[in-house]
Amino acid sequence: MPTFRPEALVELSRRVFEAVGVPADDASTVARSLVDANLCGHDSHGVMRVPQYCQFLREGKYRAGAPFEILRESPAVVAVDAHWGLGQVQAYRLLRRIADKAKKIGIGAGTMKRCGHTGRLGEYAEAAAAEGLAFWGAVNSHGAGRRVAPPGGKEGRISTNPLCMGAPTPAGPVVLDIGTSVCAEGKVRVAFQKGDAVPEGWLLDADGRPTTDPGVLYAEKRGTIRPVGGEQGYKGFGLGLMIDMFTGGLSGGDCSRGEAPMAGVGNTVLFTVFDPEQFGGIEHFHKETQNLADFVRGCPPVDENRPIQLPGDPERAAKLKRSSDGITVSDGTWDLIRKAASDAGVEV
Repeated sequence: MPTFRPEALVELSRRVFEAVGVPADDASTVARSLVDANLCGHDSHGVMRVPQYCQFLREGKYRAGAPFEILRESPAVVAVDAHWGLGQVQAYRLLRRIADKAKKIGIGAGTMKRCGHTGRLGEYAEAAAAEGLAFWGAVNSHGAGRRVAPPGGKEGRISTNPLCMGAPTPAGPVVLDIGTSVCAEGKVRVAFQKGDAVPEGWLLDADGRPTTDPGVLYAEKRGTIRPVGGEQGYKGFGLGLMIDMFTGGLSGGDCSRGEAPMAGVGNTVLFTVFDPEQFGGIEHFHKETQNLADFVRGCPPVDENRPIQLPGDPERAAKLKRSSDGITVSDGTWDLIRKAASDAGVEV
């Protein structure tokens, strides 16, 4: 499998996006976002998405340079139609708008419908934390991507519906970024492109039986991803269900529904940011969050070779290592990227 310097992958991705009509600044935003996901160890949200985004742009499912249309706005709230623009571009526009609101009145909340795939939610929490803001965010798959079955069911009814929360601390943000399913669909896709099996406990086949074959998600008779939260997954499915209702319902977009296509294109989005200074005060927030982070990290580990980690620590460690060693891309994914580049007339 080939290994690349991060800046080389950013440059190639940017050139490919520009070649298919994406404005230069937007192309840079998306390219950096995808490679940052690879750096953080989340290849499911990394450059494997370049061919997918290019295909959606060619098919008209995504719109290069799409408007950021404000449908409703108040001092604390904004509702947006993203017009199927590239998700990272529109998500940063939303974050900027609600961050400005939070700095004025303490809180800002925003929704988007018809938004392209937003990528790794943790990067928006990190961006908010860099401005001293706490973040809560979630998305659904705009009615599609129903790969998670209710406990005891055999057919998918909701998508993987991730949730992200981020808290700034003096030593760096604590960022929880999880799917409400055992894994992201993109992680199964990575294994499928590599020809690898997935870990036990991730998937069920079309008859509801455990399997390690990632191909069950892409067969005509589809399997499902297990909800997070134990063998039955009641807590994970319940959380994913409520996220689907909140994001689809509040945005004016779609909740999961049977008539939608199975393959997801983008997201409905719900972001909320808080300015701690206008609640208990930023000094108090920093003191308490740092004390708690230190207290948890100081817990005696069962294995001395595996120290306690907080949410966001694995991503920081992966970024440090991959920034030095490079990013490895599977042969199957690299073949798809090279084809997307060739189709766009971009020399690799």
